[in-house]
Amino acid sequence: FDKIFDGAGWFHTTGITPALSDKAAALTEAALQAAKARGITTSIDLNYRKKLWSKEKAREVMTRLCRYVDVCIGNEEDADTTLGFKAEGTDITKGELNLEGYKNVFEQMKEKFGFKYIASTLRESHSASDNGWSALVYDGHEFYHTKQYEVRIVDRVGSGDSFASGFIYGLVTRLPMQEAAEFGVAASALKHTIPGDMNHATLQEVKTLMKGDGSGRVQR
Repeated sequence: FDKIFDGAGWFHTTGITPALSDKAAALTEAALQAAKARGITTSIDLNYRKKLWSKEKAREVMTRLCRYVDVCIGNEEDADTTLGFKAEGTDITKGELNLEGYKNVFEQMKEKFGFKYIASTLRESHSASDNGWSALVYDGHEFYHTKQYEVRIVDRVGSGDSFASGFIYGLVTRLPMQEAAEFGVAASALKHTIPGDMNHATLQEVKTLMKGDGSGRVQR
């Protein structure tokens, strides 16, 4: 780990890695412990995958891992499944969101794990092809709710990863918290329009959308 983390300032992992095997779970925990011991900021995307492990196993392992995490990222399903926190008044199958329920969940997560920041994407399902997309961030003192984008979905795979990487980019570059959240949700809104697992949007395209230009006009 001395060699791996040499010069590193941030270590990110997801709930998919520890789900692969018991050895992978043990290695993920060791890596988080090593990063924390070296003063490196740690983050995790909860990412529950039911084809990889059971809810019971996920909750056991993820609860243990989150003791070493500074920044927790995940949606409402993953927070419920992996950590046992459920937002009241929210029904993802009906596309219903209760912002106050999320805030209560974030406060409970902060109290239990001591996370520095907690972030969740918020998806309102109008139909299989049309979603409302925003995010909520909590820094232990204030809540930050981003603007909501109405997205026509080309491919939703990778949208959560795009939010996580965009939000982390905002934190690493020391954007104000609201702007970091807005950057993450803009990047992930764009990802919904891109086929495949990768977000090919440029930094300037994300910033242009953040400023309110959703015209899609070619930038020459």
